[in-house]
Amino acid sequence: MAEKNPSSHRAAPAAGSRTPRRHTRRKGVLGVAVLAVLLVCTGTAAALYGGHPGAGIRQQNSGEPAAAVTADRTAAAPSSASPSPSSASASAASSVTFPERGTGTFVRADGGTGVFGHGRLLRYAVDVEGGIGQDPVQFARQVDAILDNTTRGWAAGGLWSFQRVSTGPVDFTVHLASPHTTDTVCGRYGLDTGGRVNCSGGNDVVINVKRWLQLTPYYQGQPDLYHALAINHEVGHRLGHNHVTCPGPGMPAPVMMQQINGLHGCVINGWPYDDQGRLVTGPPAT
Repeated sequence: MAEKNPSSHRAAPAAGSRTPRRHTRRKGVLGVAVLAVLLVCTGTAAALYGGHPGAGIRQQNSGEPAAAVTADRTAAAPSSASPSPSSASASAASSVTFPERGTGTFVRADGGTGVFGHGRLLRYAVDVEGGIGQDPVQFARQVDAILDNTTRGWAAGGLWSFQRVSTGPVDFTVHLASPHTTDTVCGRYGLDTGGRVNCSGGNDVVINVKRWLQLTPYYQGQPDLYHALAINHEVGHRLGHNHVTCPGPGMPAPVMMQQINGLHGCVINGWPYDDQGRLVTGPPAT
């Protein structure tokens, strides 16, 4: 909203006033206005990106998983080139309830899995925050089904294998947390998740229960596919992958693309590999 300019209400200058001085005052007002616009734009960008766009993400090399630090930002609305959710689906998603805060402590899912995949073994645990109404065993089974997928998951590429454990050392932990606790954990890595998005930092993969239950605009009515995307994206950062962009119109959106910010001509996809065992990727994001 434009502010009123006090000079616009000034009386006309008296006869004999010096024109150069009047021009100088107008230039000063114009300079202040330009500076104000620049400050507003800068502040807006800082708020959107939390001061950490792409912070701390390391590219995979030498087969070593990176301790990635990243949060996925939200956009106000889907791009016009991407399909929009039906009003019924959007309404159903927005009606899903969840607590903004849990107990702040996590319950680890019991049991574990065998080893899936044929690459470097990464052991993971699954924790669910108390007080958010989610069952640790059920959530762990969903995570297992995604990470143990040797056809299209990260275990399909021959680089990594996964095994869930409930005791002993782990390479990373998948947390399901309330928006408040998500912000707290992610904030330890300098990330601003705004109570809305997921993050990956160090050995912590944090899934916001709000996103898990409400999904995103593009995945309304397809919770299993969105859950695959959320886990594969954040674990992908743990493996050292950076963000990429859409490879071309009509092609599957890579899981390392920030799909919540728009599909940009791609179609939804929650898996890192396609049916032919090829990595779904695109140009590096800038």
